[in-house]
Amino acid sequence: MIFEKFVSAGLAHNSYLAGSGGEAAVIDPRRDIGIYLEIARKNDLRITHAFETHRNEDYLIGSLELARATGCEIHHGAKLDFAYGKPVHEGDRFRVGSLDLSILETPGHTGESISIVLSDTEVSSIPLMVFTGDALFAGEVGRTDFYPDRKEEVAGELYDSLHKKILPLGDGVIVCPAHGGGSVCGADISDLPWTTVGYEKETNPILRLDREAFIRRKVAERHHYPPYFSQMEVKNRNGPPPLSCPLHIQALPVSEVKDLTKKGAQLVDIRSPSSFAGGHVPGSLHIWREGLSAFAGYFLNYEDPIIIVDDFNQDLGEIQRQFARIGYDRLAGCLDGGFMAWAKAAEPVGTVKTWTVHDLKEHLGDPSLYLLDLRDEPNYVKHGHLPGAHQIYAGEFRSYICKVPMEKEIVCFCDAGYKSSIAASLLLQEGFRDVVVVLGSMAAWEKAGYPVEREPGERKDAPPGATLPEIGPS
Repeated sequence: MIFEKFVSAGLAHNSYLAGSGGEAAVIDPRRDIGIYLEIARKNDLRITHAFETHRNEDYLIGSLELARATGCEIHHGAKLDFAYGKPVHEGDRFRVGSLDLSILETPGHTGESISIVLSDTEVSSIPLMVFTGDALFAGEVGRTDFYPDRKEEVAGELYDSLHKKILPLGDGVIVCPAHGGGSVCGADISDLPWTTVGYEKETNPILRLDREAFIRRKVAERHHYPPYFSQMEVKNRNGPPPLSCPLHIQALPVSEVKDLTKKGAQLVDIRSPSSFAGGHVPGSLHIWREGLSAFAGYFLNYEDPIIIVDDFNQDLGEIQRQFARIGYDRLAGCLDGGFMAWAKAAEPVGTVKTWTVHDLKEHLGDPSLYLLDLRDEPNYVKHGHLPGAHQIYAGEFRSYICKVPMEKEIVCFCDAGYKSSIAASLLLQEGFRDVVVVLGSMAAWEKAGYPVEREPGERKDAPPGATLPEIGPS
């Protein structure tokens, strides 16, 4: 048996290839399929099947790309009317060499969600691993908020899928979820490379809740819903368009960048927060390169072309892949020569004031400041907060800018300063001038030993919502 796991950084998306006897199946393939083709070629495998565990919300599925390249069959749950592929049902079985792949219908996260149980019949008919999609993660279970008019019903469906279908498979069965730590598809997914059914039964607190408490907890959860999710849902149901990105990102001179931005092109600075603060093209949106997959979908539209601003324009193929995975195919190019080419052309340069955490400590209590905490709610609760801080998650910040007082100095901080720089770039776009980014942010604040506040009843381990049901009986 040949088995490979592939992690798409930024999205925290996991896909898998399992092969035997010259054949292979890919589970939840990403849109840039080159890595699957390479592994198959190296191991003399023919990819015969692609399985989608559910209609994904946070990235474009690569099944059609894979089918165009290999002729493989595409399979997904029967309870959603996909415009492509073949529906599968509970108990359906597929043979890939010596591998037996059987289907479990495991609704809850979405109605058509399936899990795929793999056995290697050369060794045993006992299940070896299960691909759980977004039903079960390491330390977490899938979100159930996509059906707001059926909250209790779908939460109950997920409970039943977990306790009647997945957990009875056996403690030694390896769990292969569609996401790892950092994904928006679960509230607090653990950053573990591997887990098993038995390990989750012993360590996953949500699995120790009884059905009623499980439903209460899932109904009470609050999750972020990036605007691009609706695009992914439609395209993944109807079939994503062919990947049409050019083989390289075109280098654009300063004059062309100016012309395209006047016509509506979206300028994205992918450098570090300190580089952006030191000098940037006025009006550009800052998202550091490793954060593109997670945050581009909150702020960029799909109609206008995108121009990248970097320092040395290195490894732009990875940038292109990050954009392609969430459907942004209209990359006009990158600024030729990087940001310094803009500066050397004597064009206007924007800057952002920066503080250390020691500067922030000295200024706490100043009524002329507006402290803006850009962390998400789980981290705000888990790690505490500064007195007087206003918590707004960076991804949703554009919708709240109207509530930020322009007459005050806006001090932006987050986990380490990266999300703060996104907010700072948005504030500058809206005409704010007194903006500060705290480099190192709360990570440095804790390192310095400075105190934080906690609201009454907050627990260090509390996920979104802060007040949650206690763990029920095992």
